Amino acid sequence: MILSMTGFARSEAALPSGALVCELRSVNHRFLEVAMRLPEELRQLEGDLRARLQTELRRGKVDCNFTYRAGAQPRSMEVDLALVQKLAPVLQQLADATRGVTHPQQLDLIDLLRFPGVLRESSADPESLLAAARGLFDAALADLKRMRGSEGTRLAASIGQRCDQLEELVGAVRTRLPEVQAALRARFDERLAELGVSVDKERIEQEIALLLQRIDVDEELVRLDGHLAETRKIISSPEAAGRRLDFLMQEFNREANTLSSKSQDLATTRTAVDMKVLIEQMREQVQNIE
Repeated sequence: MILSMTGFARSEAALPSGALVCELRSVNHRFLEVAMRLPEELRQLEGDLRARLQTELRRGKVDCNFTYRAGAQPRSMEVDLALVQKLAPVLQQLADATRGVTHPQQLDLIDLLRFPGVLRESSADPESLLAAARGLFDAALADLKRMRGSEGTRLAASIGQRCDQLEELVGAVRTRLPEVQAALRARFDERLAELGVSVDKERIEQEIALLLQRIDVDEELVRLDGHLAETRKIISSPEAAGRRLDFLMQEFNREANTLSSKSQDLATTRTAVDMKVLIEQMREQVQNIE
């Protein structure tokens, strides 16, 4: 199944303690990159939420943003004593290391309170807030995956349509090959007639065979057929497809360039250009596939 790397999801809830919002944004990226922005009340969830994203998604740059707006009811302040016990010795070491001769530096409790997470508003029911955050995250992640799947279905249909068009162009080149070869032989014969010289017919046939070999593109057409079959197989497979399709687009482009360079026929050259346009369109779409 083709999945897009682009998506957006939002879930929110009104809690007795305030309003909580979870937003997930995803764009294309070579690997999976997760950025988390959580309020202090939810900081302990970061590891679990990050692990969930890494389990559910394979590629993409994902931004997870929680917003918590506390209600108007009076709230008390509390100190994270466990954090203070970890910070105080470190700050004391810094104070001792920077102690001057005339202006000794002392451990300042005000500075300690300013450290993020030390002083915070107490929540009436912190477990309820954490549970609500997990629920909102699950709902947003499910919506994000649905959006990525829906967009992936459209991408797969678009790529399949362009594969059909590319297959028609390959067929047109293959059908025209005998005409191109016949025209080359006719031009060679006309040139000999203009020169009015007597030449060895066997030698002429050898030269014509060499020319036909230089412009023969049957091998390129066979490889293009193979790439088309593989592309259709990949977009119908349940496995991750983005990187494999990206590699195939490079192969498509290589064969189209070779076809264009070998062409001695204006119509074939134009067809090769049309091929490259379709391949570039597919390549742009593939960049957004997981």
